[in-house]
Amino acid sequence: MIDAGGLGPWDSSLLSFLVTLSDTCAARDIPLICDALPEGLRRLIALAETVPETKDAHSNHLPLSLVGSLGTYVIAWFNAIGDAIAFVGDVSISLGRWVSGTAHFRKSDLLELVQDCGPKALGIVTLISYLVGIILAFMGAVQLQQFGASIYVADLVAIGITREMGAMMTGVIMSGRTGAAYAAQLGTMKVTQEIDALSTMGIAPMDFLVLPRVIALITMMPLLCLYADIMGILGGATVGAGMLGISFRSYMLESAHAVLPATFIGGLVKAMVYGVLIALSGCYEGFNCGNNSSAVGDAATHAMVDSIVAIIVANGVFAVVFNILNI
Repeated sequence: MIDAGGLGPWDSSLLSFLVTLSDTCAARDIPLICDALPEGLRRLIALAETVPETKDAHSNHLPLSLVGSLGTYVIAWFNAIGDAIAFVGDVSISLGRWVSGTAHFRKSDLLELVQDCGPKALGIVTLISYLVGIILAFMGAVQLQQFGASIYVADLVAIGITREMGAMMTGVIMSGRTGAAYAAQLGTMKVTQEIDALSTMGIAPMDFLVLPRVIALITMMPLLCLYADIMGILGGATVGAGMLGISFRSYMLESAHAVLPATFIGGLVKAMVYGVLIALSGCYEGFNCGNNSSAVGDAATHAMVDSIVAIIVANGVFAVVFNILNI
């Protein structure tokens, strides 16, 4: 029996204690007499005991085993692959509508996106490409000087930049600069339900939001790659003239002789493909962003990581294909 003679003001903490005490007594077959409690408190206890507790409200989920955790991860991975394939299919359909002239988006948005991922990116592309050219030339000069073949530094830099490094470094730069920005922009629009509003108004989000971004990167990536090639060769020429005593004219002539048209065009094709991968990664992560501000940052991070990994994988595929084609 509960003695409530000295009970003063009470709150919900007393109710919680009494309900727990009642459950404990019931589990041990001990009668609990609450007649001395205030009427209101007794009604609340009766109400708490009448309403059933939500199923699994206090269930303790045991940690999954190693096999269970691996299975859960694999299932989630395959689901993500399915979603990505579906997204690529939607983008392909949208590109088809653009080719046929039935896609609807604002031309001003496309021009703004082209300016953002083109002219506004020249500064960082200039710096990185020039420094990469200097690094390649310096590494080659240290070795080739030992054999009296310093002039072949021009060949090393020209082939390395136009075949691999120009397109790859441009892709990495644009992944962090533009791909992450696309994910953050679209993720914010999803959080604020702007994408849902477009669908409600009968405007296809793929056409209005994704298509201009894909077109902008497909258009500008080869041009940025060409510019990166030039800046990388100029960086190598700086080392050739300053460290090896090679005249600028001789260096540029040797570079021109070293680069074959197929090598040059192959680098531009790589850059175009990298642009598609960056745009798809950024837009996909933005469209699949969560519904809070933290998820927007996660989407930007995932977009950058996904696009860089995709670029590395694509570069490996290109290496095998170009070797088969003797390019």
